[in-house]
Amino acid sequence: MPKAVYYTATTLDGFLADPDDSLAWLLRQPQDTAAAGDFDYDAFIKDIGAIVMGSTTYEWVLAHEPDKWYYDMPAWVMTTRDLAMPAVDGADVRFASGDVRRVYDDMVAAAGGKDLWVVGGGDLAGQFADAGLLDEVVATIAPVTLGAGRPLLPRRLELELLETARNAGFVCARYRVDGRLLEDR
Repeated sequence: MPKAVYYTATTLDGFLADPDDSLAWLLRQPQDTAAAGDFDYDAFIKDIGAIVMGSTTYEWVLAHEPDKWYYDMPAWVMTTRDLAMPAVDGADVRFASGDVRRVYDDMVAAAGGKDLWVVGGGDLAGQFADAGLLDEVVATIAPVTLGAGRPLLPRRLELELLETARNAGFVCARYRVDGRLLEDR
């Protein structure tokens, strides 16, 4: 069975984007692709058969590189609204809304035995976690604080640390999702 992995970058104070949904903080950070090891994006993406992202992530990607689509695999965009950005010509982009369980089943069928990537945002990853469908969180933590913005994972979860590494100024960590952290624990 494929794993569903939330692979993302975050600030030290746990934000994916600033309050204006900007990733400028991330794009300024140096990375050492030779030092990435198991956290290397190219190594990660070769094992991915399908992706899912929220509509804000989708719009940000297209607004910043409108003529480029980075993903060869089927992509789902979860949305509850009409999007300002159209579908990408020649890309397998599917729009969906509602329960992530249905999308998960479609992703598994399309992935051909490969893993699934929950690209972003944090609430979408949380919906997969709520449904018991999120297996791992891989976070590269940048030496930046924003003080506010889009949270990494707006849920209470217990995670098991599996692996750590360093990439330039980033601390990289891979966690197994143990399940939701219950309020009465």
